[in-house]
Amino acid sequence: MTRVLSGAILGAVVLALVWFSNATVLLVVALGVGVLAFREYSPLMRAVGADVPELMTVIATLATLVTIPFPYVALEAVVGVGVLLIALAAMDRVSQRSPTNGDDNGQMFQSAIRGSAAGVLSMLYLGLPLGALVAIHVYGGRNAVLLLIATIVVSDTAQYYVGWLIGRHPLAPRLSPKKTMEGAAGGFVTAPIFLYFAGPQLIPVARPWAVALLGVLVVAAGIVGDLFESMLKRAAGLKDSSSLIPGHGGVLDRIDALLFATPVFYLYVRWVYTI
Repeated sequence: MTRVLSGAILGAVVLALVWFSNATVLLVVALGVGVLAFREYSPLMRAVGADVPELMTVIATLATLVTIPFPYVALEAVVGVGVLLIALAAMDRVSQRSPTNGDDNGQMFQSAIRGSAAGVLSMLYLGLPLGALVAIHVYGGRNAVLLLIATIVVSDTAQYYVGWLIGRHPLAPRLSPKKTMEGAAGGFVTAPIFLYFAGPQLIPVARPWAVALLGVLVVAAGIVGDLFESMLKRAAGLKDSSSLIPGHGGVLDRIDALLFATPVFYLYVRWVYTI
């Protein structure tokens, strides 16, 4: 009951935010989600020995997010400066520590290198897709954002119920034992059908068959996003990224598919509105 109630409240909040806000308000919301997601991401990385320079990584991640929908500064420059800041912060952290024996020093340097890599990954894993979500609103309006979210919800629901009813063959047992090939097939069938009919209604310039094909790509990207977050949690020895949302885990648990599916959807929306 807790899961259903919190899910209904969360869904209503998301719907209201998308429907009643403009791109600027959505950007502020995305920044908040980015901070919450990073607060879950950083401990996951720390649990696997990646000492993320948190302050510089947050700044670089949020700067990436802002640049994508409102490119006042070239994205490549923002990413380049972000990588520089993260690397400098990691090296400064190492230099501030007292010298120890050779083996400990080696582990310290390895942790700093892994932390730098995890910091750069945060820019791509969190900043880029959340920025792309706002950019979808900039190009296609609230209808395009709703279409993306609805497609992921339809796909996830189909995957869950088809897997529950007839799922027999694990899709990736080491990463997500409950996810089945049959469930995935349900998503691959349902989402394109949904987009074939709903896509042209919410994105008038969309062609039915093209947007149906987009559904296949969105489902595939969403499944990869789900499995990737499962891999992060398993590496850290955790079931959920946090307990922020009752019955649902953390922010990363709720947006795992969205993080990988959004850039794919954004490419399509940008293409149809700029050709």
